[in-house]
Amino acid sequence: MRLSSSISLALVALTTSVLASDVLDLTQSSFKKEVFNEDLALVEFFAPWCGHCKNLAPHYEEAATELKSKNIKLAKVDCTEEQALCGEYGVNGYPTLKVFRNGVPVDYTGPRKADGIISYMVKQSLPAVTDVTPETHAEFIKADKVVVVAYGDASHPIPSAFASFANTARDSYLFGQYSASSLPPIPESPSLPAIVLYKSFDEGYAIFPASEVANLDNELFEEFVKMNSVPLLDEISPENFGSYAEQGLPIAYLFVDPNDVATREKLVEEIKPIAKGLKGEVNFVYIDAIKFIDHGKSLNLPGDSWPAFVVQDLAAQTKFPLTEKATGANIKAFMEKFVKGEIQPSIKSAPIPTQDGPVYKLVADDWENLFNDESKDVFAEFFAPWCGHCQRLAPIWDVLGEKYGKNSNVIIAQMDATENDIPPAAPFRVQGFPTLKFRPAGSSEFIDYTGDRSLESLIEFVETNKKSESGASASGEVEDEEWEDEEDAPEHDEL
Repeated sequence: MRLSSSISLALVALTTSVLASDVLDLTQSSFKKEVFNEDLALVEFFAPWCGHCKNLAPHYEEAATELKSKNIKLAKVDCTEEQALCGEYGVNGYPTLKVFRNGVPVDYTGPRKADGIISYMVKQSLPAVTDVTPETHAEFIKADKVVVVAYGDASHPIPSAFASFANTARDSYLFGQYSASSLPPIPESPSLPAIVLYKSFDEGYAIFPASEVANLDNELFEEFVKMNSVPLLDEISPENFGSYAEQGLPIAYLFVDPNDVATREKLVEEIKPIAKGLKGEVNFVYIDAIKFIDHGKSLNLPGDSWPAFVVQDLAAQTKFPLTEKATGANIKAFMEKFVKGEIQPSIKSAPIPTQDGPVYKLVADDWENLFNDESKDVFAEFFAPWCGHCQRLAPIWDVLGEKYGKNSNVIIAQMDATENDIPPAAPFRVQGFPTLKFRPAGSSEFIDYTGDRSLESLIEFVETNKKSESGASASGEVEDEEWEDEEDAPEHDEL
C-alpha cells in the first residue's frame, strides 16, 4: 500500500509539473484585470487547430518562464471560445500577438522563437535609452546580441540625435548612455563623445567613427548599426532572414549538407577573409542545403550537388549562381568579378512553348520577342500554380484571351513566375500573386491593374488603356459572361 501511495504521489507531482504553465489563460472576464493594470504584457490570440500556433506554443512557454522573473506577463486567448474578445481587438488571423502597455495594444513585430520573444520584450520594458552606471555597465553590454552605448561627459555631451535614433530602432537593438567624468574600460579608449556597438559574435565590438559622433547623422549611424548587427558569416534561417533583408545588401549563400560538418567548417574558414573584405557590400551566410533545397532551386541552383554557392540581390531580384565547384579559390575569384559587375545574372526560363491557345504563354526567353513589339497592347498575368487567387482567376483569364483572340492587337499573356525569372531589364518586380501588368502599344511603360478580377472590369480596363489601332476583338469574339447568381461567380479576393 505504501508503494502504491508513493507511486500515486509521484504521478501527481509529475502531472502537476508537466501541466504547469507560466502563460496565463485569459477570458472576457479576466482579461482587463490581468492586462490593463500591467506596465507591459504580451497576449497571443490563437485557435487550437492552428498549426502556426502549435509551433509557437513551446517557444511562448519558454519565454513566459524567463520573462516572469522580469515581471513581464505573457498570456493567451482562445479565439474559438472568446470570439467577442478577439473581435474587439481586430483579430482576423492566428496567431495574432499584441503588446499591451497599461491596456493599450500595439502589434507585436518581433521574432517567434523563445530567445527572440525574450529579447524583444526586454527591449520593450526598458526606456529607448537606458542610463548605464559603473555598477551596471558590464552586465548591460552583454544583455543582448547587439547593444549600443554612447559615452560622454559634461564637456563632451552625448548628441541628442542618439536618443532620437534609439527611439525609432528600440525594437531591434538595445541602447544605453553612460555620462560621467571617469569611464569604465571601453575598447580602444576612444575620445569623447564616443559610441560603441557591442556584439556577442565576431570581434565583439565596433566603434563608430569619432569624427562623426558630435554631429551625428542618423542615416550614416543607421548604416553603421545595421552593418555591424549581423555576424561576418553565420547560418541563415527563417528566424534571422529579416535582419539580412532589412540591410538591402546582396546575400552570398553557401549551401552545405548539414551532415558534412567537416566540409562546411573548412569552407566557412576559407570564405571568412572574403566576407571580411566585402563587409558592407555583401552579406555572407551558410544554409542547410537539404532543408532549404527549394530555396536553392529558386536561386537557380540545380539542387543535387553540395556544397554550392550563389549570390542573391534582393533589391534587383537577381541571382548569380557559381557554376563551378564551390571551393574557397573559386568563390574568391567569383566574388572579385561580381563586385566589378562582370557576372551576368542567371535568368531561369521554361522552354518556349507553341502558342496554340487564346492566352499567350510567356517565358523569360521569349520576353523580348513579346515586349519589343510595340505595335501591340499586352496585358500580362504573373502567377504561381499553388496560388488560390490565381486558380480562381484562371478561367476568367482564358475567357479574356478568347475575347481578344489570336489576331487582335491586344495580347492576353501569362507567365508562371515560379518557372521563369523576370528579366533584369524589366521595369518592375513581382512581389505577390497574381500580379497584373498592362503595357500599352507604343510605350515601354507598364500600368498596374488594381481593380477587381471580374471579366467585366478586366475588359473595361483593357478598353480604357489600349493604344493599338485595331485593339478591339478582331476574331473569336466572346459575349461578356453574365453570372446568373452571385454565388456562381468566381471569387475576386484581393491579396
